[in-house]
Amino acid sequence: MRQIARIALLIGLMGAAWFGWHRFGPLPPAPPMAPEATQIDHILIEKSARRLTASLDGAIVMQADVALGFEPEGDKQQEGDGKTPVGLFHIDRRNPQSAFHLSLGINYPLPEDIDRAQMQGIDPGGDIFIHGQPNGVAGLTLPGDWTAGCIALSNVEIARLWSLTPTGTVVEIRP
Repeated sequence: MRQIARIALLIGLMGAAWFGWHRFGPLPPAPPMAPEATQIDHILIEKSARRLTASLDGAIVMQADVALGFEPEGDKQQEGDGKTPVGLFHIDRRNPQSAFHLSLGINYPLPEDIDRAQMQGIDPGGDIFIHGQPNGVAGLTLPGDWTAGCIALSNVEIARLWSLTPTGTVVEIRP
């Protein structure tokens, strides 16, 4: 009986170590940028289809399924509503040390979102990203809509999008 308990303890410790390494260990280096001639100029996110399409001069370069905020219907109104915003944005930052593999920041809230929220006395929210899966769930893609309002891809897909997307790229999010 003691031997079984020791084996169970050892397995539990090994599992905790594995999880800790993937969650808090060193992150792999970010993929390099693609040559400028192959970088995209537009990202279209169709919320109803749960699809991201990246294009260059109108030609599709990549498509991927996405997860959205946990309450995906409608436009983002305030912090914590679980909605992914709708509108025309651009990539304004890149985070290779993201808690979600890699992330591309979207310039939400726009001035009109801030004005609307101030008139209503609410916080419009922010920190909207296109990102990968949470660090620590190596090799998995979480099912369903689970983000707080971001757009999530698999880690392989965000790595590809990361290398194709320069700062300033237009992001169009449709209902």
